Amino acid sequence: MEQYFSATQKMEQEVMFPSLLRGVFPEQDGAAPAAGAHVDLYERYQLLKAIKPMVEKGLASVADQSPTSTHVDTETSSDAHDAMDAQLEERLSHHLAGLQQVLTHLTRDTNALTRRYSQILEQITPSEGQPSW
Repeated sequence: MEQYFSATQKMEQEVMFPSLLRGVFPEQDGAAPAAGAHVDLYERYQLLKAIKPMVEKGLASVADQSPTSTHVDTETSSDAHDAMDAQLEERLSHHLAGLQQVLTHLTRDTNALTRRYSQILEQITPSEGQPSW
């Protein structure tokens, strides 16, 4: 989670001119853009920026939630509670694994976008030995 927030913060700090990303498509390991890659880095940047507050809000809302019902059914056996607990643990584990995969993917995309933006800046910024006229 921290890696994701760190990557998005770095992206927001480094990408000063997002319009430079228009018409630039993601590259995969130096190869040509994938055939299905029809989203340029500008659109991806906008998406990554839009996702961050949703992730932050989602985490806050999960932390704020409390059990909606404190009623305990005394007729339910402890075996049924144990089975339900095991099922809930399994479901939680499944969802956490999915969340981890999504955050890993978003972190990778964010880092790749930031690297590509830096490359674009290097290409358009004159190097130190050349006159800038």
